[in-house]
Amino acid sequence: MNEKRHLARKRPDANLRVTDAMGGDFVGHLGNLSMGGMMLIAHTPIVEDGLYQFVFHLPDAHGRLHPIEVGAHELWSEASVLRGQTWIGFRFIDIAAADESVLSDWLMHAEDLED
Repeated sequence: MNEKRHLARKRPDANLRVTDAMGGDFVGHLGNLSMGGMMLIAHTPIVEDGLYQFVFHLPDAHGRLHPIEVGAHELWSEASVLRGQTWIGFRFIDIAAADESVLSDWLMHAEDLED
């Protein structure tokens, strides 16, 4: 099993939108995040094993939103019980150092998920 899967996953306590960095189109909402990837609750089709560039915004300790841009690789998908939604797992393949720092800070303050 991939070691990155064992990183602590955190659930946003707000509805955080994810957009396509190239076209700006809405893709879905963050389900959970870790330093190594995310689960996306997608509202649009995603290509199996595809590579994507996404943007989402994370709040800092003062509530200011910071745009986080990631390169991501689709690993798995599962149909949601809600029609038109799919849960999709991505691993991050590229993230700028400054964005990684904001993500790390956010993860230290977010609530852990149960395994």
